[in-house]
Amino acid sequence: MLFIIMALEVLLALMALKELGLGIVLAAFGSVVLLYLWISTRDIKGGYITLERSESPWLYDGIAKMAKKAGLPMPRVYILDDYIPNAYSFKNTIVLSMGLFEVLEEDEILAVAAHELGHIKNRDTKLFPLLAYGRHLMITFTAVLILLAHRSVVTITALVLYGIYEVARANFLKSREFKADETALRLLDVPMSLKRALEELKYYEDLRMNVKMSALPSIEPSIERKQKPAIMETHPSYDERIFRILVEINGNNMFNRRMQ
Repeated sequence: MLFIIMALEVLLALMALKELGLGIVLAAFGSVVLLYLWISTRDIKGGYITLERSESPWLYDGIAKMAKKAGLPMPRVYILDDYIPNAYSFKNTIVLSMGLFEVLEEDEILAVAAHELGHIKNRDTKLFPLLAYGRHLMITFTAVLILLAHRSVVTITALVLYGIYEVARANFLKSREFKADETALRLLDVPMSLKRALEELKYYEDLRMNVKMSALPSIEPSIERKQKPAIMETHPSYDERIFRILVEINGNNMFNRRMQ
């Protein structure tokens, strides 16, 4: 769906701008390819600490066990020097922030890692960068058409296509989060630990937001990570994810009972 919308936007640029449109399209795609090749050769820098088995055997062995169950090689695991609970993945790499270890139990941290393994298993770590580059291309083509076409029908069409693209993109990214949760449930020895982890993270997030809103100027909020307000949410809420996890677990339990 997303690629079809982008193809329509490219076609619109070619029809409205002729040779100029072709040049802009080729230059935009060429720039994205060069950027992708450059970024793919870079490694992460900053406050990342490689997870060593000798330091956290429970975490290392737990991730190795789940990776084997998922049919994946052992991923690289980094601990990020950040007090805010956070986790993400890219390529065959999982990053867990130190903040997770402050608010979650061991089985809950493994559940968070299982979710990131779900993204790797489902090839999201390869797909998401392409979606990011695709969004930049859509923004570029839309802006070019508005600035250079000088025709209201082209401008309106470009804006409509971009709006549809953003809605489809947000829905797609949400669906991938749900899919990563479903994969994590199949990897975990205790599937309910993912629900507990999300509940703890939701509680922490709500608490942090309340403290931030009630704090006096220059106290504490200055050290918080700056958040840009999202035009459209691309992540489901904690409540949505928890509800789906409960449905998935209870559904599997009912199926297993009927099989017995």
